Amino acid sequence: EDGEDMITVNQVYEAMQAIAPLELAEHWDNPGLLIGTEKQDIKKVLVALDCSMATAKEAVEWGADLMLTHHPVFFRAVKRILPDDPETAAPYILLRNGIGLFAAHTNLDAADGGVNDCLAGVFSLENVEKLPPEGLGRIGTLPKDMTFGELARLSEKELNTRVRITGDVNARIHRLAMIGGGGAEELFDAKSAGADAYITGEMKHHLAIQAEFIGLNVIEAGHYETERIVLPRLIERLQREANDVQYRLTLSESPCLRGI
Repeated sequence: EDGEDMITVNQVYEAMQAIAPLELAEHWDNPGLLIGTEKQDIKKVLVALDCSMATAKEAVEWGADLMLTHHPVFFRAVKRILPDDPETAAPYILLRNGIGLFAAHTNLDAADGGVNDCLAGVFSLENVEKLPPEGLGRIGTLPKDMTFGELARLSEKELNTRVRITGDVNARIHRLAMIGGGGAEELFDAKSAGADAYITGEMKHHLAIQAEFIGLNVIEAGHYETERIVLPRLIERLQREANDVQYRLTLSESPCLRGI
């Protein structure tokens, strides 16, 4: 599959703009093309949540031309890229092997059909709206009311995870809000929007205490587990946007993510 069957990095960028426009990203974020590549033709794109040592090595072994991740690298200024620095070791592997890196983070969280729409779909939410004020999260009504305990068990089943909860297991849940990944700070937005319960990936202890104080039932379902659900949908949409490129999805958990 050569020549006309290949696309360029710019065409991948355009495809991602159609799926998750960079304009949707938060001001502090660092999405987009983070590592360029001299390769004119992009034949293989490895899709993962993170550019970790595990996924970077997989990209090399599989012969990827580009890695597409949800989480960016280089959030802070990087003054040196070293193979033995935890912050730059994985990007160093990509650079050394001529593999590019593209990230779609909060723009993919907020986008239609992105992380949080996929998460809402897991719970078959109805009348789904963007969670004010940023619009990253989603809020909607459950098809059938259930107790908070039942919702916690459903979360474990549907997300294949173990959850931690704060709240009343007997509370009736009708209106549910959610933000995949690290959405702890938005619990107050969820409460203001009238949510009976809130699902996110991870939450610090002091915020869990505040959630209990304001009377919001919270499920902490795992950063990785609440975001990986977007990967099959992202693959499918990328394939549709550029159906002449071979894509591969990796769902292998890197050791640093397991247990969070």
